[in-house]
Amino acid sequence: MVSQEQRRRQLAREKFLRQQQRRESARRRSRNRNVVIAAALAVVVVGSAGAYAAGAFEGGSKKDDAAASKPSAVPSSKAPDPCGKPAPGKVKQQKFKKEPAFSVDKSAGYTMALDTTCGAIDIKLDTAAAPHTVNSFDFLAGKHFFDHTKCHRMTTAGIYVLQCGDPQGTGAGGPGYTIPDENLKDKRLKGNVYPAGTVAMANQYNPQTKQGKNSGGSQFFLVYQDSQLPPYYTPFGTVSKGGMKVLKKIAKAGENSGQGDGAPNATVVIDKAAVRKS
Repeated sequence: MVSQEQRRRQLAREKFLRQQQRRESARRRSRNRNVVIAAALAVVVVGSAGAYAAGAFEGGSKKDDAAASKPSAVPSSKAPDPCGKPAPGKVKQQKFKKEPAFSVDKSAGYTMALDTTCGAIDIKLDTAAAPHTVNSFDFLAGKHFFDHTKCHRMTTAGIYVLQCGDPQGTGAGGPGYTIPDENLKDKRLKGNVYPAGTVAMANQYNPQTKQGKNSGGSQFFLVYQDSQLPPYYTPFGTVSKGGMKVLKKIAKAGENSGQGDGAPNATVVIDKAAVRKS
């Protein structure tokens, strides 16, 4: 017999899938509209490689994502902001034509250090299992792509993640290129659960249409509590013990929609990101 908690989680996942379908439709409409405008004005419109994972993280139009990041008409009571002020500086809005050439050592270990307004989050990267992903993060961090960017999305119902890596802060931004899915058969993803501490790629995969594979860009999510998710999203790192304490602090402050999916109440800004060979 299905328990109340199991039913609640099932309904939450179904809600995320419905959101995914709406955002997919909105993105197609937006893409078609841009093509018409470009033809009429003889202007080349360069689209972003947006990356939300399907359902919980699937990329939508700027209009949809901006709305999702704003408080609802009746916002939940806001917890005190546990984070400090961002470091001086602005986001570099950069685009690259193609995936960078390999520069990482596939047999070596790498660590990504996120210096955030809420504290240091260190991530042990799995180079051997996800070489394209780690190489991309090494490249982007070297270009200061993530510096001064906001972690724009938090989910607190059904799945429990903080999403970051979008220079636009809307959920529609990316580096201009995509990378292949990797490590989807990781043994840690037992029972379609991404365990707490997992760091994985967001993407545009739609399980209903089977479209959107290999669509990861720069957006990623950090799991702060075991989350029921199908293995569609490249797991490529593990948060350190100290980093988990920071994530829990951010999660405790909640999100601003009151619906379990919105912008975090905490002011989470990545002041600086660096990837180092360990």
